[in-house]
Amino acid sequence: MPRTSRSERSAPSSKSPSGKRPRRTGPRRLIPGWRVTVAGLVTSLLLGTGGFVLAVSLVQVPDAHAAATAQSNTWLYQDGSVIARTGQTNRQNVALDKVSPAAQHAALAAEDRDFYHEGAVNVPGLLRAAVKTAKGEGTQGGSTITQQYVKNTYLSQQQSVGRKVKELFIALKVDATETKDDVLAGYLNTSYYGRGAYGIQAGAQAYFGVDAAALDPAQGAYLATLLNAPSAYDVATATATGKQNAMNRWNYVLDGMVKENWLSADERAAVAFPEVKEPQAAPGLSGQAGYLVNAATDYLVSHQILSEAALAKGGYTVKLSIDPAREQDLSDAVQSRLTADLKPGSRPKDAAAQAGAVSVDPKTGAVLALYGGTDYTKHFVDNATRRDYQAGSTFKAIALAAALDSNARTQSGQTIGPRTVYDGTSGRKVRGGTGTPYAAPNEGGKDYGQITLQQATDWSVNSVFTQLAQDTGLEKVRDTGVALGLPAGTPSLGAQPSLPLGVATPSVLDMAGVYATLDNGGRQITPWLVQSLEHEGRPVALPAPQVNQAVSEQTANRVTAMLRGVVDDPGGTGFRAQALGRPAAGKTGTTDDQKSVWFVGYTPELVTAVALFGQDPATGAQVSLSGTGGTDGAAGGQYPAQIWTAYMKAALKGTPVTGFPVVAGQADGGSGRGAGSTPSASASPSPAPSTPAAGSGAPTAGTGGTGPSDPSEQGSGTGSGQPGGQGSGSTGRPGGASSTPAGPAGSAPAATQRPGRTPSTAPAQPSPPAPDPAQQGGAAAGAAANAAAGDGG
Repeated sequence: MPRTSRSERSAPSSKSPSGKRPRRTGPRRLIPGWRVTVAGLVTSLLLGTGGFVLAVSLVQVPDAHAAATAQSNTWLYQDGSVIARTGQTNRQNVALDKVSPAAQHAALAAEDRDFYHEGAVNVPGLLRAAVKTAKGEGTQGGSTITQQYVKNTYLSQQQSVGRKVKELFIALKVDATETKDDVLAGYLNTSYYGRGAYGIQAGAQAYFGVDAAALDPAQGAYLATLLNAPSAYDVATATATGKQNAMNRWNYVLDGMVKENWLSADERAAVAFPEVKEPQAAPGLSGQAGYLVNAATDYLVSHQILSEAALAKGGYTVKLSIDPAREQDLSDAVQSRLTADLKPGSRPKDAAAQAGAVSVDPKTGAVLALYGGTDYTKHFVDNATRRDYQAGSTFKAIALAAALDSNARTQSGQTIGPRTVYDGTSGRKVRGGTGTPYAAPNEGGKDYGQITLQQATDWSVNSVFTQLAQDTGLEKVRDTGVALGLPAGTPSLGAQPSLPLGVATPSVLDMAGVYATLDNGGRQITPWLVQSLEHEGRPVALPAPQVNQAVSEQTANRVTAMLRGVVDDPGGTGFRAQALGRPAAGKTGTTDDQKSVWFVGYTPELVTAVALFGQDPATGAQVSLSGTGGTDGAAGGQYPAQIWTAYMKAALKGTPVTGFPVVAGQADGGSGRGAGSTPSASASPSPAPSTPAAGSGAPTAGTGGTGPSDPSEQGSGTGSGQPGGQGSGSTGRPGGASSTPAGPAGSAPAATQRPGRTPSTAPAQPSPPAPDPAQQGGAAAGAAANAAAGDGG
């Protein structure tokens, strides 16, 4: 009898006595056996694979020429008249063998180092991108060069699941039907490099003036860097942060080339950052047209309405908020009040003068006029939007708003208001801070003695405003500037003792927006330039202007009342603006070494900022404006105020004269400024602010001298030199107040009405402080001294 194994003896039998496997009963009969499961999985895999292969085989690759052929863009004024037509793609397709190997490797190192060793889709990269996007870390890439080529050539830039699915299938089809070299060539020819350059050949010419075949590793790596952010990484026009980011990306690309053995370590060590050409304007954008198109493009891109690549492909009709009549008025004002005085042939100093100006409707935020420079084809940098010159004493309006809105107190505990008395001694050390006390000199080293905050505003006294900022809190001053409309990333906008003197470098457009907030009862609307947008006849939605209450309406009105003194006071730095013949408020600014001079002013209807920048035409370096036009020195109360006045008279012609809201019931009792008062001599500084008990302090005669960052201006006590006569005119004009657009796409912001404002052609002024008998006659003496000294504001 055969022996059985232990396993055989111990294993239960799975068969019935008849030799057949028993049927499953109960819930077990619903569970398929392993053979059925495996068979199902294999069948599903085969069907899925077959279906996927069938889908890819059936995909029809769109006509690349139809999708990638660029069109022109049409740019219109608010009335529909044409500003310019742009957008013909600057592209010259080249074969891959006409692109230097260094440039090819740089692109691969930047975008897809495994391009030649992978399929059309990088699945791990897509999964990583999906996870990061789901976590809210921003829209991530993860696309191969093949996918990017497909997106550039056959599809839109729209971020959607449907577009991504199409991209994947078309990429697989392209990968199966085209060589890797063909795909790489297509990618390099369709990528956007900024400056209107589509394709690597146009990019090489735009930035280096060479053909793509001649690009060296440094140049190729820079063009590859631009693929990530064309405008932000253009080192010729980028901010300091943008330049640093471009340098970091450039190093990343070169390091990648070394890692992939496309560049030796010794060659890498010898590579220096390449010299990049200055941007050249596109043909047809001469005069102000190029500046307007440039500013509108910046607006569309910065607000993420359109990408640069999408706009460069063309087909858009862009209607701007610019009023053609006011645009002409602004150009005429610069021509008549500045350019006509300049003689660069006989006075080399005059060649350095660069003007920028912006005019904004305070009720809607619409930019109605913009002056960017002499000619876009000759001076490419837009003086209206550049952020590389200090704002000077125009920033003092922000310090005033911060102090009044926060009910700030002096070092002795008194609530700050227009009548608060400060020590105006030049170089007075700021009290209440930490570390070495900051001591700002006044213009020309003038000592004003004890003066009210109103007088310090009229005469732009540095030593008072540095103490005011300290009393308010430097962080509060900075935050108020941002709330009023300064971009948070404005260079040098830090909580530093010199902040109220204007060491930050906002653009003229930025400062126009800040003062528009004050003119609009404290309601901030970021200035906008695009009224409507269409693509191939179909409207494109624009974001509605956002309205934020930056400071209280009472604060805004009180600041406006104080800034009126800058114009109304015969000794005020902006006295030339009196020639407008309307209620006006504003502030002058003159920076260190007079490298920039400003006047930002407004009426109830219109805000305009004007600046003059000193820029060496040969080197681009910042230089002093002193002596421009044959004048003695340079100041915001000179050319900028004259341009402002000439423009505002023309722009408001035929518009009814209205007044600013009356500031009634001020707790501090008034402006602290006597009618027609001017500074007079005083040599008895007070160690700390106090309540007013005496008349005005006084500067000594003479002008000149500079402070550490922003010497303030001293105005003349005479009315000489005021441009033009008064009068608003009685006839209508094209593009007047009634033609102001309501907002982008015709939608007005919520705060276009200003409740609680009572128009008045002559707002009442509170009573000034009692004069000091010992200072009687000081006003006349101060006026005479200032007339002899000349104007410094």
